[in-house]
Amino acid sequence: MRFTAPVVLPCDEACSVLRDGVVDVEDGHITWVGPAADAPPSDDTVTALSGALLPGLINTHAHTPMSPLRGMGGDLPLMRWLMDVMWPAEGRLTGPDVHAGMTAGCVELLRTGCTTSAEMYFFPDAVIDAVTAVGSRVVLTPGIIAAPGWDRLGSWEEMRDDISARIDDVGLRSGPGGRIELGYGPHSAYTLPPEALASIGEHAQARGALLHVHVAEAAEEDVAQRAEHGSVPALLEKLGVLDGRVLAAHAVQLSDDDIALLASRGAAVAHCPGSNAKLAAGVARVTALRRAGVRVGLGTDGPASGDDLDIWAEARLAGLLARVTSADAAALTAAELLLMATREGAAALGRDDLGTLAVGTGADLVHIDLDHSTFVDPSDDAQLISNLVWAGGSRLVRDVWVAGEQVLAGGEPTRVDRAEATAALRAVAAGLRS
Repeated sequence: MRFTAPVVLPCDEACSVLRDGVVDVEDGHITWVGPAADAPPSDDTVTALSGALLPGLINTHAHTPMSPLRGMGGDLPLMRWLMDVMWPAEGRLTGPDVHAGMTAGCVELLRTGCTTSAEMYFFPDAVIDAVTAVGSRVVLTPGIIAAPGWDRLGSWEEMRDDISARIDDVGLRSGPGGRIELGYGPHSAYTLPPEALASIGEHAQARGALLHVHVAEAAEEDVAQRAEHGSVPALLEKLGVLDGRVLAAHAVQLSDDDIALLASRGAAVAHCPGSNAKLAAGVARVTALRRAGVRVGLGTDGPASGDDLDIWAEARLAGLLARVTSADAAALTAAELLLMATREGAAALGRDDLGTLAVGTGADLVHIDLDHSTFVDPSDDAQLISNLVWAGGSRLVRDVWVAGEQVLAGGEPTRVDRAEATAALRAVAAGLRS
């Protein structure tokens, strides 16, 4: 296929704006990007779009199957919310419940222009089936936990071994268009013993898999680890976990030494400003992390904590919090926030094949409407990006393609019925509240 659009935002390192752009796609990958005047001859079917074309957004930390729990315990701090409300409710979830939550959540993500989410959750078969049905992408790091009540799903060793067996069987990536990537999701230092973290790290490193873990989210968590080791990053370093691909979710309570350690070990951070604010966990030091060279992506966290599965909203909040905490009105620019939502989020996941429109990357495309009062001067490059990030966002999304396949058309999913997905979600939620 050949896509044409008045504006193409490739989300390259310079955050350039292409006018009268062309994107060629073959076998689910991009084969050419550039201005129409330079495009090679082609007999491909042309999809002529109005508005702008940009890469799919990347959600670097989510628990999307928790969609049926949205709003529960909404005014509690993290540990009370988790132990008194979430864990008892999650204890009632079944595989079909997780499938319903993930299906409705995937639809919601696509409607915001998010094509890939890094998910830490349980019942991996249900998550994979839901993603495959809707047609989005997932970096699935099934949860591994050793906390009261969770032994119903097996020991942490059994959870670890299940992931390893899956990767050994199908590889890191599988599914149509390579839509499914597997990794490891050790929950945290306060829900797993040190020997578990070390062992899971060894399994992940042996397979080149991503290890996705909650790190220093709130001041009251990991107290024992901090007292003994100084910090959670220091503990992970001592255990050898930071030798591999590591994605630290939240990473709010970090010292200068912690930041330097993460940077030196090549670890990435999933910044979740909405959830961190709602749970009063604090504000992550994003500008310091980025200045140190740490890859930082954006995450929504779960819809039961961050509530909204909208990376555009996270980008705006990240920018606002960075500015107000640093007293610097240019702490994060609109262009930087757009790249954090796309190419830098992909980089945080260790995926150089996503988050940008470039030759060889996956053809995950988002079409947005420029015929909207949000844009006061769409002919001006800087103004266009500023208006898109600060004022536009998800309400402008019209169509989405994943691996070259259209999965959202005119705001509606093409593979599943949105009303049916919502009804199934509400049925699960009603059962949990009864």
